[in-house]
Amino acid sequence: MTIAPPAEATAATQPLDVAALVRAATADDHRNAETRGFITRLMGGELSLDDYTRYLAQFAWVYEALEERGSREGDGEVFDPKLARLAAIESDLAALGAADWRETHPALPATAAYAAHLRAVSDDDVRYLAHHYTRYLGDLSGGQAIAALVGRHYGATPEQLSFYDFDLGAEGPVRYKRRYREAMNALALQPGQVDVLIDEAKASFRLNGAIFEALGE
Repeated sequence: MTIAPPAEATAATQPLDVAALVRAATADDHRNAETRGFITRLMGGELSLDDYTRYLAQFAWVYEALEERGSREGDGEVFDPKLARLAAIESDLAALGAADWRETHPALPATAAYAAHLRAVSDDDVRYLAHHYTRYLGDLSGGQAIAALVGRHYGATPEQLSFYDFDLGAEGPVRYKRRYREAMNALALQPGQVDVLIDEAKASFRLNGAIFEALGE
């Protein structure tokens, strides 16, 4: 990833702890998104494996849009291609009996809006980074709890939950997340760029929450 600093930046500018700033600034947005009725009921065991399938199919559309950007020269450690999830999601949907998810689970308006937004920002490294960060680090964090709960409540098998199984070798999720955050900080974003990143991360949580709302209707 190549992010050119503003002209006023100097060699003496100290890198900001970007990951910590984003995490703190979006804490309320994150909480609001993950406490929507549908996701709370799904994680609480009140719904069904079919409902989980509906949920996963909607996010197949999201990850398809997120990953269309692909790997680009200069992306470095942050935009790591091994984080890509669409192939795993499609494998899970096939195991859940929804291999034809494009026909049986068309994108809801909220999902289509999220996918369109991802495509619109894909050439803006800072804005795209916000979605990359919230989606993949979320999968490496809360996503692991989702996998456990869906398995416990609805009897989902490992073949239906490969979305949450990252091939990180001996590094493991905790070390990988730490390295990801260090790579974000190493970009040495300037304050104005961090503001853009935070605003876009907030948008990511709002778009995510809108899908949960739509699934619950």
